[in-house]
Amino acid sequence: MNKKKMLGIPYFIWAAMFILIPLFMVFYYGLTDKNGAFTLENIAAMALRGHARSLWRALYLSFAATLLCLALAYPLAMILNSMNIKKHSFIVLIFILPMWMNFLLRTLAWQTLLEKTGVINSLLGLLHLPPLRIINTPYAIMLGMVYNFLPFMVLPVYNSLEKIDRNIINAAKDLGANGWQVFVKVTLPLSLPGIISGVTMVFIPALTTFVISKLLGGSKILLIGNVVEEEFTQTSNWHLGSGLSMVLMVFILVNMVLSAIFDKKGEGSAL
Repeated sequence: MNKKKMLGIPYFIWAAMFILIPLFMVFYYGLTDKNGAFTLENIAAMALRGHARSLWRALYLSFAATLLCLALAYPLAMILNSMNIKKHSFIVLIFILPMWMNFLLRTLAWQTLLEKTGVINSLLGLLHLPPLRIINTPYAIMLGMVYNFLPFMVLPVYNSLEKIDRNIINAAKDLGANGWQVFVKVTLPLSLPGIISGVTMVFIPALTTFVISKLLGGSKILLIGNVVEEEFTQTSNWHLGSGLSMVLMVFILVNMVLSAIFDKKGEGSAL
């Protein structure tokens, strides 16, 4: 056997153990009942009122959080790009640094800040201002999504803007295009791969999250990720949980297809 092919054996073993086998288990449980018989009831359960409501709520919040991340990340990426900052510079490192901290700890920190007797409300009380009543609301969940996933939008967009040839922008200006025309007709189309990559990297984890909604939304606001998590951990109904997970995979596949179409060369990659 070729030595180069042998070097890939550990990867194939890792992929089989942690990707293929878990996926097989999800499909097996999702397409069978407790007796092992084939059924589509687990997938059709997504149409139930409670599950459908959780799905649409998750879609709405994740879509809104993705748009907000894009609105914040694009101007920031343009500022960083205009400063000619390299990827490994200190300022870019600042935006990567929060990703090194545990995801759960970052969310718990926001819970401490936003709760009724938290840090923010304590400071507002000292200033004789009305308290901030945002904890256990959809706004708190959206805030947690934006905070946790914003770096995943900034890096692909910045990477895409950095790859734009300055001569193209200068040529557009020489031909009489103003700043807005250069942005709409040159910069924005050329940065589209980074936007698509960033949207995919933010929307998918935001749609499937359950930690953020559990800590910042309390038990009052359930997203589809919370429903799936409860089916596995509380009711031990792996069949229903797997069926609902298969429905979420459809949205993930759609995002992956869009990313592959608009970013064929991987120009929007954050790495």
